Amino acid sequence: MENKAHFGSLTDRMSAFREEVLDEKPYIDAERALLATQAYKENQNQPRVMVRALMLKKILENMTIYIEDKSVIAGNQATKNANAPIFPEYTMEFILNELDLFEKRDGDVFYITEETKQQLREIAPFWENNNLRARGEALLPDEVSVFMETGVFGMEGKLNAGDAHLAVNYERLLAEGLKGYEERTKAFKDALDFTDPESVDKNEFYKAVLIVIEAVHHFALRYSKLAEELAGKEKDPKRKAELEEMSRICSKVPYEPASSFKEAVQSVWFIQLILQIESNGHSLSYGRFDQYMYPYYKKEIQDGTMTEEEAGEILTCLWIKTLTINKIRSQAHTLSSAGSPMYQNVTIGGQTPDKKDAVNELSFAVLKSVAQTRLTQPNLTVRYHQNINKQFFDECIEVMKLGFGMPALNNDEIIIPSFINWGVKEEDAYNYSAIGCVETAVPGKWGYRCTGMSYINFPRVLLCAMNNGVDLTSGKRFTKGYGYFKDMDSYEDLLAAWDKTVREMTRYSVIVENVIDKASERDVPDILCSALTDDCIGRGKTIKEGGAVYDFISGLQVGIANMADSLAAIKQLVYEEKKITKEQLWNAILDDFQSPENQKIQEMLVNDVPKYGNDNDDVDLLVLEAYDSYLDEIKKYPNTRYQRGPIGGIRYGGTSSISANVGQGMGTKATPDGRNAFEPLAEGCSPAHNADKNGPTAVFKTVSKLPTEKITGGVLLNQKMTPQMLSTEENKQKLEMLIRTFFNRLHGYHVQYNIVSKETLLDAQVHPEDHKDLIVRVAGYSAFFNVLSKKTQDDIIERTEQTL
Repeated sequence: MENKAHFGSLTDRMSAFREEVLDEKPYIDAERALLATQAYKENQNQPRVMVRALMLKKILENMTIYIEDKSVIAGNQATKNANAPIFPEYTMEFILNELDLFEKRDGDVFYITEETKQQLREIAPFWENNNLRARGEALLPDEVSVFMETGVFGMEGKLNAGDAHLAVNYERLLAEGLKGYEERTKAFKDALDFTDPESVDKNEFYKAVLIVIEAVHHFALRYSKLAEELAGKEKDPKRKAELEEMSRICSKVPYEPASSFKEAVQSVWFIQLILQIESNGHSLSYGRFDQYMYPYYKKEIQDGTMTEEEAGEILTCLWIKTLTINKIRSQAHTLSSAGSPMYQNVTIGGQTPDKKDAVNELSFAVLKSVAQTRLTQPNLTVRYHQNINKQFFDECIEVMKLGFGMPALNNDEIIIPSFINWGVKEEDAYNYSAIGCVETAVPGKWGYRCTGMSYINFPRVLLCAMNNGVDLTSGKRFTKGYGYFKDMDSYEDLLAAWDKTVREMTRYSVIVENVIDKASERDVPDILCSALTDDCIGRGKTIKEGGAVYDFISGLQVGIANMADSLAAIKQLVYEEKKITKEQLWNAILDDFQSPENQKIQEMLVNDVPKYGNDNDDVDLLVLEAYDSYLDEIKKYPNTRYQRGPIGGIRYGGTSSISANVGQGMGTKATPDGRNAFEPLAEGCSPAHNADKNGPTAVFKTVSKLPTEKITGGVLLNQKMTPQMLSTEENKQKLEMLIRTFFNRLHGYHVQYNIVSKETLLDAQVHPEDHKDLIVRVAGYSAFFNVLSKKTQDDIIERTEQTL
């Protein structure tokens, strides 16, 4: 209760609005799918960019709109808040296969009416062999078919969905309005010379952009008219005036520039919303909200035309509205995105391009509003640097104490130099934001998906390397054979087999990624998103064609800690101390440590070897050597935008594996670290459960040994503490000093905290009705504990509780 008093509480109506949204049962919603199908049928002769533009126009003109009676912002994604629209142009396959299973899931449950089922079955024939999934699969060469069959790369999400993972140029949008974009597009279109073959495609892109801008303008006008109608019927004079003002604002933004704080928030919300109606990619983020919104906030507070309390209500309303966006994933995909996260990240703090502390009054207001709403969205990230405002940092710890896993902290001291090293201009590097879990990019200038298309499961690849290139789980050949573990005479032999195997697997993952990128580029270009990303209009290209200023991507490497612990166990117990023979270890793995003899081997693997996370070079440096094979290989393969405009066009590492540690673990047999078959792998770059015995400083030292500057896709570290640990001012200051040391001296990339006791989590499993509001940090995002599958809940419960 102490912290609720510290941050104050929501206004009565925002408190009621929050409860209304949380009480909504999430239903599958067919409306968008029906309208998209109509648009595609009506425009079969059109180039794909035009089909996409006309589809968005059809949806925005005809979808159900409403203004909630407690909301001060207009705009909705589906026929009801929390409903999940269907995007048939990506896939209908899993939807049809799982129609009767959505309500029976262990986690991420969705409801569906018989009427909706029927509507989806009726449109399904049109989409058969006629969407992204079908076309992507058709492009796949035979050499990678085994990886699609076994799901080893976890590509499910990207064949079924859009990319996102970016923030558009909200600063420019607010300054110029869509009108500015429209004028620029017309000027480029008028200047085309059609003797240049490229002008043919550019002309279609520009026409598509103009259609979409007009559609967004008319969509906002629909709300303006609705607000006016509601005002006409409203009896309460205060609400009536509010609706009239809402009508005025919606008639203005986002087409015209914003000139007040409320106009700016409404403008940003419209775009944030429509981008997620256009495409079902996730991790569409707000960028550096406290920077581009500050001029509007500051002016009105100083003029006395808005109070801090009024601004707070607008902000809390925006966060509640942010939570209403929803997405249905296939059962397979939920394993890596447990808790239905949308990863809409809002970044505050950091530095200005001239290297000064960027914290301002709005930074504090955002912190306070997020603390008051206590929701899983938006995903709040604070940019840390060594001269961060002390009072602001204190407030960040106060928010952490509330126990809903926010804010995450990203470190300017490593991310900015890393960006500059990759070729990002210094002023842009200083303007980076988080755009998903822990991934970072320059808002409004970065191509899609800085991360997240494919997973490389290190422990599963290790088992494959030990088994002459045959995957232990599926029994299928993944790579050429580089020998059997039982024939490897030295640790160096094993490492050589790993090196060749992981390089081969990396190459295959790139092939699959390139195929999906090519299919996405041709089949589902996002017109609004491209228009609002620099400099797609200047280049006359969509993002996927190379329209963005920068384009860097990463896959996700899973099971870092298990890999370290496995290599340490093999090196020490098999090759150095010879306490276990190669045959004994291999047979124990195949037996999943079930026999009494193999259980003893498992105890040795778990108890007699140093573990990653304790600042022990004997284990920590082994994973660096193994990781280096991957990092060295991945840099050989540019992405599909390379040399097509953007700076970069290359790949780097990333450990932001979201909840894929659970799903990937379910596909991985027993491992040499003593982990049982199909159990979760270690999450992000965090140590394995209860392996870190030497406290949080040792964990930080271990993680800081990773080549962070090459893992710009994100180095995700989750830590867990009990609420009692932060109950004193002394411990709060200790935690601050610990984080400062990690970031300033060790150049850590990221850290976030679960402040919740094991007892609370266990009680929530037994009595979920008593813990409706319990939020936990799953990976680089937070989720309501009750909506998670039991396996994901157990994974969070088992994480080490650190002390200070």
